[in-house]
Amino acid sequence: MKKKFKVIILFLIVFMSVGCTKYIKEDKKNVIYETTGQTLASNILCKPVNEDLYNFYKEHENSLEVKLDDLAVCSEFNPSAVGYKSLWESILVKPIAWLILKLGLIVQNFGISVMLMSLCIRALMIPLTKKSMSQTENMKKAQPELARIEKKYQNKDDKESMMAKSQEMMMVYKKYSINPVSGCLSAFIQLPLFFAFLEAINRVPAIFEGSLFNMSLGMTPMVGLSQGNYIYVVLIIVIIVSTYISFRNSMSSQQGNEAANQMKYMMIFMLIMISVASLSLPTAIALYWVVNNIFAIVQNIIMKKLNERRK
Repeated sequence: MKKKFKVIILFLIVFMSVGCTKYIKEDKKNVIYETTGQTLASNILCKPVNEDLYNFYKEHENSLEVKLDDLAVCSEFNPSAVGYKSLWESILVKPIAWLILKLGLIVQNFGISVMLMSLCIRALMIPLTKKSMSQTENMKKAQPELARIEKKYQNKDDKESMMAKSQEMMMVYKKYSINPVSGCLSAFIQLPLFFAFLEAINRVPAIFEGSLFNMSLGMTPMVGLSQGNYIYVVLIIVIIVSTYISFRNSMSSQQGNEAANQMKYMMIFMLIMISVASLSLPTAIALYWVVNNIFAIVQNIIMKKLNERRK
Protein backbone atom coordinates (compact mmCIF):
# COMPACT_ATOMS: atom_id res chain seq x y z
CA MET A 1 0.00 0.00 0.00
CA LYS A 2 2.82 2.41 0.91
CA LYS A 3 4.59 1.68 -2.38
CA LYS A 4 1.42 2.41 -4.38
CA PHE A 5 0.90 5.61 -2.42
CA LYS A 6 4.45 6.80 -3.18
CA VAL A 7 3.97 6.05 -6.88
CA ILE A 8 0.76 8.12 -6.92
CA ILE A 9 2.49 11.06 -5.21
CA LEU A 10 5.46 10.88 -7.61
CA PHE A 11 3.13 10.76 -10.61
CA LEU A 12 1.16 13.80 -9.44
CA ILE A 13 4.32 15.81 -8.74
CA VAL A 14 5.66 15.12 -12.24
CA PHE A 15 2.21 15.59 -13.82
CA MET A 16 1.63 18.96 -12.16
CA SER A 17 5.16 20.32 -12.60
CA VAL A 18 5.00 20.27 -16.41
CA GLY A 19 3.31 23.17 -18.19
CA CYS A 20 2.68 25.36 -15.15
CA THR A 21 2.11 29.10 -15.36
CA LYS A 22 5.20 31.11 -16.26
CA TYR A 23 5.43 34.85 -15.78
CA ILE A 24 6.77 37.78 -17.80
CA LYS A 25 10.24 38.63 -16.54
CA GLU A 26 12.89 41.29 -16.98
CA ASP A 27 16.37 40.74 -15.52
CA LYS A 28 15.05 37.50 -13.98
CA LYS A 29 12.38 39.42 -12.03
CA ASN A 30 8.61 39.21 -12.51
CA VAL A 31 7.20 42.29 -14.26
CA ILE A 32 4.19 43.93 -12.61
CA TYR A 33 1.38 45.27 -14.79
CA GLU A 34 0.96 48.59 -12.97
CA THR A 35 -2.61 49.21 -14.18
CA THR A 36 -3.92 46.30 -12.10
CA GLY A 37 -0.95 45.38 -9.89
CA GLN A 38 -0.86 41.78 -11.08
CA THR A 39 1.94 39.57 -12.35
CA LEU A 40 0.96 38.42 -15.86
CA ALA A 41 1.55 34.99 -17.38
CA SER A 42 3.98 34.66 -20.27
CA ASN A 43 2.41 31.41 -21.55
CA ILE A 44 -1.06 32.85 -22.14
CA LEU A 45 -3.63 30.78 -24.02
CA CYS A 46 -5.25 33.54 -26.07
CA LYS A 47 -4.75 37.14 -27.16
CA PRO A 48 -6.07 40.10 -25.11
CA VAL A 49 -8.51 42.54 -26.71
CA ASN A 50 -7.94 45.43 -24.30
CA GLU A 51 -5.55 47.83 -26.04
CA ASP A 52 -3.43 48.65 -22.98
CA LEU A 53 -3.09 44.99 -22.02
CA TYR A 54 -2.31 44.02 -25.62
CA ASN A 55 0.39 46.72 -25.82
CA PHE A 56 1.88 45.53 -22.52
CA TYR A 57 2.18 41.97 -23.86
CA LYS A 58 3.52 43.29 -27.18
CA GLU A 59 6.15 45.29 -25.35
CA HIS A 60 7.30 42.15 -23.52
CA GLU A 61 6.84 39.75 -26.44
CA ASN A 62 10.39 38.44 -26.03
CA SER A 63 9.30 36.98 -22.68
CA LEU A 64 6.27 35.21 -24.13
CA GLU A 65 6.29 31.48 -24.85
CA VAL A 66 4.54 32.05 -28.21
CA LYS A 67 4.18 35.03 -30.55
CA LEU A 68 1.27 37.19 -29.48
CA ASP A 69 -0.29 37.49 -32.95
CA ASP A 70 -0.16 33.71 -33.44
CA LEU A 71 -2.80 33.40 -30.72
CA ALA A 72 -6.53 33.68 -31.34
CA VAL A 73 -8.58 36.22 -29.41
CA CYS A 74 -10.04 34.66 -26.28
CA SER A 75 -13.60 34.54 -27.63
CA GLU A 76 -12.33 32.21 -30.37
CA PHE A 77 -10.02 30.13 -28.18
CA ASN A 78 -9.65 26.52 -29.32
CA PRO A 79 -7.74 24.21 -26.91
CA SER A 80 -6.25 22.16 -29.74
CA ALA A 81 -4.87 25.21 -31.58
CA VAL A 82 -2.49 26.48 -28.87
CA GLY A 83 1.14 25.36 -29.09
CA TYR A 84 1.46 24.16 -25.48
CA LYS A 85 1.10 20.39 -25.53
CA SER A 86 2.02 19.03 -22.11
CA LEU A 87 -0.23 16.34 -20.62
CA TRP A 88 -1.11 18.65 -17.72
CA GLU A 89 -2.28 21.42 -20.04
CA SER A 90 -4.06 19.19 -22.54
CA ILE A 91 -6.07 17.20 -19.99
CA LEU A 92 -6.95 19.90 -17.45
CA VAL A 93 -5.80 23.50 -17.99
CA LYS A 94 -6.96 24.17 -21.56
CA PRO A 95 -10.36 22.40 -21.24
CA ILE A 96 -11.10 24.33 -18.02
CA ALA A 97 -10.02 27.60 -19.66
CA TRP A 98 -12.27 26.85 -22.64
CA LEU A 99 -15.25 26.12 -20.36
CA ILE A 100 -14.70 29.36 -18.39
CA LEU A 101 -14.58 31.34 -21.64
CA LYS A 102 -17.64 29.68 -23.18
CA LEU A 103 -19.68 30.08 -20.00
CA GLY A 104 -18.50 33.69 -19.70
CA LEU A 105 -19.71 34.45 -23.22
CA ILE A 106 -23.10 32.90 -22.37
CA VAL A 107 -23.62 34.80 -19.10
CA GLN A 108 -21.84 37.90 -20.48
CA ASN A 109 -19.47 38.14 -17.50
CA PHE A 110 -16.24 36.28 -16.83
CA GLY A 111 -16.42 36.96 -13.09
CA ILE A 112 -19.76 35.14 -12.87
CA SER A 113 -18.31 32.43 -15.12
CA VAL A 114 -15.38 31.86 -12.74
CA MET A 115 -17.79 31.61 -9.79
CA LEU A 116 -20.14 29.20 -11.59
CA MET A 117 -17.27 27.00 -12.78
CA SER A 118 -15.91 26.93 -9.24
CA LEU A 119 -19.31 25.75 -7.99
CA CYS A 120 -19.47 23.08 -10.71
CA ILE A 121 -16.05 21.68 -9.80
CA ARG A 122 -16.91 21.64 -6.10
CA ALA A 123 -20.20 19.90 -6.92
CA LEU A 124 -18.30 17.20 -8.84
CA MET A 125 -16.15 16.68 -5.76
CA ILE A 126 -19.14 16.11 -3.43
CA PRO A 127 -18.86 12.27 -3.46
CA LEU A 128 -15.17 12.48 -2.48
CA THR A 129 -15.84 15.12 0.17
CA LYS A 130 -18.75 13.11 1.54
CA LYS A 131 -16.56 10.01 1.81
CA SER A 132 -13.80 12.02 3.50
CA MET A 133 -16.25 13.46 6.05
CA SER A 134 -17.67 9.97 6.66
CA GLN A 135 -14.12 8.73 7.34
CA THR A 136 -13.63 11.62 9.79
CA GLU A 137 -16.83 10.70 11.66
CA ASN A 138 -15.79 7.05 11.81
CA MET A 139 -12.36 8.08 13.09
CA LYS A 140 -14.04 10.05 15.89
CA LYS A 141 -15.95 6.92 16.92
CA ALA A 142 -12.80 4.81 16.80
CA GLN A 143 -10.64 7.33 18.69
CA PRO A 144 -11.24 5.93 22.22
CA GLU A 145 -10.22 2.42 21.14
CA LEU A 146 -7.20 3.73 19.25
CA ALA A 147 -6.18 5.77 22.32
CA ARG A 148 -6.36 2.63 24.48
CA ILE A 149 -4.10 0.77 22.03
CA GLU A 150 -1.63 3.66 22.05
CA LYS A 151 -1.57 3.62 25.85
CA LYS A 152 -1.21 -0.17 25.92
CA TYR A 153 1.96 -0.07 23.80
CA GLN A 154 3.23 3.31 25.06
CA ASN A 155 6.58 2.05 26.39
CA LYS A 156 7.04 -0.89 24.06
CA ASP A 157 9.17 -0.42 20.96
CA ASP A 158 10.29 -3.98 20.21
CA LYS A 159 9.39 -5.51 16.86
CA GLU A 160 6.81 -7.95 18.23
CA SER A 161 4.97 -5.22 20.14
CA MET A 162 4.96 -2.91 17.12
CA MET A 163 3.51 -5.70 14.95
CA ALA A 164 0.85 -6.49 17.55
CA LYS A 165 -0.01 -2.79 17.87
CA SER A 166 -0.33 -2.45 14.10
CA GLN A 167 -2.60 -5.51 13.88
CA GLU A 168 -4.87 -4.26 16.69
CA MET A 169 -5.15 -0.83 15.06
CA MET A 170 -5.99 -2.42 11.71
CA MET A 171 -8.75 -4.41 13.42
CA VAL A 172 -10.21 -1.17 14.79
CA TYR A 173 -9.98 0.45 11.34
CA LYS A 174 -11.79 -2.54 9.86
CA LYS A 175 -14.45 -2.43 12.59
CA TYR A 176 -15.30 1.20 11.80
CA SER A 177 -14.74 0.95 8.01
CA ILE A 178 -11.78 3.32 8.11
CA ASN A 179 -9.30 3.47 5.24
CA PRO A 180 -6.29 5.53 6.44
CA VAL A 181 -5.18 6.21 2.86
CA SER A 182 -8.55 7.31 1.42
CA GLY A 183 -8.41 10.80 2.92
CA CYS A 184 -5.01 11.43 1.33
CA LEU A 185 -6.11 10.02 -2.03
CA SER A 186 -9.16 12.28 -1.96
CA ALA A 187 -6.92 15.32 -1.47
CA PHE A 188 -4.58 14.25 -4.26
CA ILE A 189 -7.51 13.88 -6.65
CA GLN A 190 -8.82 17.34 -5.80
CA LEU A 191 -5.46 19.16 -5.82
CA PRO A 192 -4.81 18.86 -9.59
CA LEU A 193 -8.27 20.31 -10.33
CA PHE A 194 -7.66 23.14 -7.87
CA PHE A 195 -4.30 24.10 -9.40
CA ALA A 196 -5.53 23.62 -12.98
CA PHE A 197 -8.43 25.99 -12.32
CA LEU A 198 -6.12 28.66 -10.90
CA GLU A 199 -3.75 28.22 -13.82
CA ALA A 200 -6.58 28.49 -16.35
CA ILE A 201 -7.62 31.81 -14.77
CA ASN A 202 -4.04 33.11 -14.80
CA ARG A 203 -3.49 32.27 -18.46
CA VAL A 204 -6.65 33.76 -20.00
CA PRO A 205 -6.29 37.56 -20.46
CA ALA A 206 -10.01 37.99 -21.25
CA ILE A 207 -10.87 37.11 -17.64
CA PHE A 208 -8.73 39.98 -16.34
CA GLU A 209 -10.25 42.41 -18.86
CA GLY A 210 -13.71 42.05 -17.31
CA SER A 211 -15.29 43.44 -14.14
CA LEU A 212 -17.84 42.43 -11.51
CA PHE A 213 -19.43 44.35 -8.60
CA ASN A 214 -17.52 47.47 -9.70
CA MET A 215 -14.21 45.57 -9.37
CA SER A 216 -11.80 44.88 -12.22
CA LEU A 217 -11.20 41.12 -12.34
CA GLY A 218 -7.49 41.63 -12.93
CA MET A 219 -6.97 44.30 -10.29
CA THR A 220 -5.50 43.52 -6.89
CA PRO A 221 -7.14 44.99 -3.77
CA MET A 222 -3.95 46.96 -3.02
CA VAL A 223 -4.19 48.83 -6.33
CA GLY A 224 -7.98 49.13 -6.09
CA LEU A 225 -7.76 50.70 -2.63
CA SER A 226 -5.03 53.08 -3.79
CA GLN A 227 -7.45 54.27 -6.47
CA GLY A 228 -10.19 54.90 -3.90
CA ASN A 229 -12.35 51.86 -4.69
CA TYR A 230 -13.25 50.76 -1.16
CA ILE A 231 -15.39 47.82 -2.22
CA TYR A 232 -12.09 45.91 -2.12
CA VAL A 233 -12.22 46.25 1.68
CA VAL A 234 -15.40 44.14 1.57
CA LEU A 235 -13.66 41.58 -0.64
CA ILE A 236 -10.72 41.26 1.78
CA ILE A 237 -13.06 40.91 4.77
CA VAL A 238 -15.10 38.20 2.99
CA ILE A 239 -11.90 36.30 2.10
CA ILE A 240 -10.64 36.36 5.70
CA VAL A 241 -14.00 35.59 7.36
CA SER A 242 -14.90 32.75 4.97
CA THR A 243 -11.42 31.25 5.39
CA TYR A 244 -11.69 31.48 9.18
CA ILE A 245 -15.10 29.76 9.27
CA SER A 246 -13.93 27.08 6.85
CA PHE A 247 -10.87 26.32 9.01
CA ARG A 248 -12.91 26.43 12.22
CA ASN A 249 -15.23 23.78 10.78
CA SER A 250 -12.19 21.64 10.01
CA MET A 251 -10.96 22.07 13.58
CA SER A 252 -14.27 20.88 15.01
CA SER A 253 -13.67 17.46 13.46
CA GLN A 254 -10.32 17.00 15.24
CA GLN A 255 -10.13 14.84 18.32
CA GLY A 256 -7.73 15.26 21.21
CA ASN A 257 -5.92 18.31 22.56
CA GLU A 258 -2.79 17.74 20.48
CA ALA A 259 -4.66 17.60 17.14
CA ALA A 260 -6.85 20.57 18.12
CA ASN A 261 -3.82 22.66 19.11
CA GLN A 262 -2.02 21.82 15.87
CA MET A 263 -5.07 22.87 13.86
CA LYS A 264 -5.43 26.06 15.92
CA TYR A 265 -1.85 27.16 15.19
CA MET A 266 -2.22 26.17 11.55
CA MET A 267 -5.41 28.22 11.28
CA ILE A 268 -3.75 31.31 12.78
CA PHE A 269 -0.77 30.91 10.44
CA MET A 270 -3.00 30.45 7.38
CA LEU A 271 -5.20 33.42 8.29
CA ILE A 272 -2.16 35.67 8.57
CA MET A 273 -0.79 34.39 5.25
CA ILE A 274 -4.13 34.75 3.45
CA SER A 275 -4.74 38.20 4.93
CA VAL A 276 -1.44 39.39 3.48
CA ALA A 277 -1.84 37.47 0.20
CA SER A 278 -5.38 38.80 -0.32
CA LEU A 279 -3.94 42.27 -0.94
CA SER A 280 -2.14 41.06 -4.07
CA LEU A 281 -4.65 38.52 -5.40
CA PRO A 282 -6.34 39.44 -8.70
CA THR A 283 -10.07 39.79 -8.10
CA ALA A 284 -10.91 36.80 -10.34
CA ILE A 285 -8.82 34.46 -8.18
CA ALA A 286 -10.16 36.07 -4.98
CA LEU A 287 -13.73 35.35 -6.16
CA TYR A 288 -12.77 31.74 -6.82
CA TRP A 289 -11.32 31.45 -3.32
CA VAL A 290 -14.42 32.98 -1.69
CA VAL A 291 -16.85 30.73 -3.61
CA ASN A 292 -14.82 27.66 -2.63
CA ASN A 293 -14.87 28.66 1.03
CA ILE A 294 -18.60 29.42 1.08
CA PHE A 295 -19.39 26.15 -0.71
CA ALA A 296 -17.28 24.22 1.83
CA ILE A 297 -19.02 25.97 4.75
CA VAL A 298 -22.55 25.25 3.43
CA GLN A 299 -21.60 21.67 2.53
CA ASN A 300 -20.18 21.09 6.00
CA ILE A 301 -23.38 22.36 7.65
CA ILE A 302 -25.59 20.15 5.45
CA MET A 303 -23.40 17.06 5.98
CA LYS A 304 -23.43 17.54 9.76
CA LYS A 305 -27.20 17.87 9.85
CA LEU A 306 -27.60 14.71 7.75
CA ASN A 307 -25.25 12.81 10.07
CA GLU A 308 -27.18 14.02 13.13
CA ARG A 309 -30.46 12.75 11.61
CA ARG A 310 -28.96 9.31 11.04
CA LYS A 311 -27.90 8.98 14.68
